[in-house]
Amino acid sequence: MRTRGRRARRGAAAIALSCAAAACAAQDVIEAGRFSAFRPGDALPPQWVPLTFRNIEARTRYSLAADAGVTVLKAESSRSASGLIRRFDDGSVALREYPILRWRWKVGGLVKGADIGSREGDDYPARVYVTFRYDPARAGIAMRAQYAIARSLYGEYPPHAGINYVWDGNAPAGTMRPNAYTARAMMFVVESGARRVGEWVEVERNVYEDYRRAFNEEPPPVSGIAVMTDTDQTGESVTAWYGDIELRRAR
Repeated sequence: MRTRGRRARRGAAAIALSCAAAACAAQDVIEAGRFSAFRPGDALPPQWVPLTFRNIEARTRYSLAADAGVTVLKAESSRSASGLIRRFDDGSVALREYPILRWRWKVGGLVKGADIGSREGDDYPARVYVTFRYDPARAGIAMRAQYAIARSLYGEYPPHAGINYVWDGNAPAGTMRPNAYTARAMMFVVESGARRVGEWVEVERNVYEDYRRAFNEEPPPVSGIAVMTDTDQTGESVTAWYGDIELRRAR
């Protein structure tokens, strides 16, 4: 009886330790987009909402599709532009705690007319971007006035800044430059060219370090993570696929 009791206690302790380890592991990761948890053809995850733009009527089509037995997010763009965004409006995501952004993506082709330096070429077969919460206390007088006008028009403040990770057909990997429309969004080319078209590519970025390098300041809390496949400027067509997206603690 005593042996059985000791075994039971050891079993209970092992279960408790396993649960504690699982809880710790869960706290190490913020699952921004776990598309693989759904079935192909399901409705899009409710946390991911459309990101649309004024004066652009044609929108990219997003759906959950199967790829090698795994459910992923499929994007189909034909002279269109729109994205999906997972918002973190509560300011709970601090990059000092969760600096690592990890995802995988695949493109079916390139945007031949893409030009990272011009508005006319601001199209990409795939992009993942991070937005940062606007804080009036960190802004100058001119920026506060601009953001107040934007809030009156759109009902909310625009992001303080953004980082775009893109797959580009022309600019070499490692390129960093301001977006053609605003210097408050920085473009990082993390994959370039046709060499890996049709293949799944895994990407991991330290967003905290990228933000410091791009803007030379401490990053505000993350306000959203978005994906977008767009061809409205060039009038081309392209398809891309996005796998699960997560934020992780630094190792």
